[in-house]
Amino acid sequence: MTAPAVLVVGATGTTGSRTAARLAAEGHRVKAASRRAAPVAGAEPVRFDWYDTATYAPALEGVDRVYLVPPVGDPDPAAVMLPFLRQARAAGVRRAVLLSSSAVPSGGPAVGLVHQALPGLFPEWAVLRPSWFMQNFTGDHLHARGIREDGTVRSATGSGRVGFVDADDIAEVAVRALTDGRAPDTDLVLTGPEALSYDDVAAVLTEVTGRPVVHHRLTQAQLRDRLAAEVPAEFAGILAGMDGAIAQGAEDRVTGTVQRLTGRPPHSFRTVAERELTPAR
Repeated sequence: MTAPAVLVVGATGTTGSRTAARLAAEGHRVKAASRRAAPVAGAEPVRFDWYDTATYAPALEGVDRVYLVPPVGDPDPAAVMLPFLRQARAAGVRRAVLLSSSAVPSGGPAVGLVHQALPGLFPEWAVLRPSWFMQNFTGDHLHARGIREDGTVRSATGSGRVGFVDADDIAEVAVRALTDGRAPDTDLVLTGPEALSYDDVAAVLTEVTGRPVVHHRLTQAQLRDRLAAEVPAEFAGILAGMDGAIAQGAEDRVTGTVQRLTGRPPHSFRTVAERELTPAR
């Protein structure tokens, strides 16, 4: 009899790819879901599109656990996620782990409505609420592109501090939440080991790369208009508002969640910057 699989939605994304790789490395059967069914090492690729309900049943076949990455840029993800989650439960999924945000509580806007519904849909569950990703400064994010292009990171965070977290740490917690004998059955706020301002981030990047990086402070309106060139206007407004909340201290915290679930401390920003931005020798 074939072992039940873990369905990883968003398996080519920042946390989904890392989660799928770790699950496969631990010997779990993984169905890697993406819109193009892209190959993922050690996993079975499967086509999945939040906006195409015909992809739901094939993705859910033989699955008993799911890792859920909400549709990117959708200000109302619950509209497509909740019908899928009800279908998943009916198909035999018993554990669901949702990727949310430290800025969005249960019942809050956007994915907060999915968070609120999750305990009533599945007997085993967890909601990961990571702080801002360290990879925003090293990958394909607007911040990272700005750093590469002109040595500038632009935000409306002022001097507010954030407990930036490594996507690798998020993935390790996700694997534990998906596969440990007992599900967390709670939400988990994930941070790195220290809270840093964007000025602090720029200073670390300057030291690690040897290239000057500066933090250029924008107003919320300026940031909203800048982001609106990349994402829908409503979502741009939400993101700019999150920067405003950071400026007021909303993300100035660190938690021990990564240590508690993985047995090791979270990676520092300097460690991640050196790992991802320093040429291999």
